[in-house]
Amino acid sequence: MEVTGIIKFIGTITQVSASFNKRDIVITTDEQYPQHILIQFVQDKVDLLDKFKVGESVSVGINLRGREWVNPQGETVYFNTIQGWKINKFAFAGNDEKPAFKPAGNFDEQQHDDLPF
Repeated sequence: MEVTGIIKFIGTITQVSASFNKRDIVITTDEQYPQHILIQFVQDKVDLLDKFKVGESVSVGINLRGREWVNPQGETVYFNTIQGWKINKFAFAGNDEKPAFKPAGNFDEQQHDDLPF
């Protein structure tokens, strides 16, 4: 799965335990109702975020993770996490960055086609 958008926030590396570290990033999607998606990079993947900065357009490869936990009262609680595993720069068609596609160079409006519609 993949999420594309603009980087809104890049967190610092958090050492959760002696053997586990994580780093958060927030991506704002480019759609009619933009969403702010929190994505977590863990372990050796935290360093992938070093070469990116807020405001850049990116595409992030993600996995959905879910886990079950029984609290001290005996109630079962479920948690979901969006975990990133790759990140690349991405060009949106409307940005000042290079376009996502190259427009046709030899288009002639006077030329008629033979399409039936």
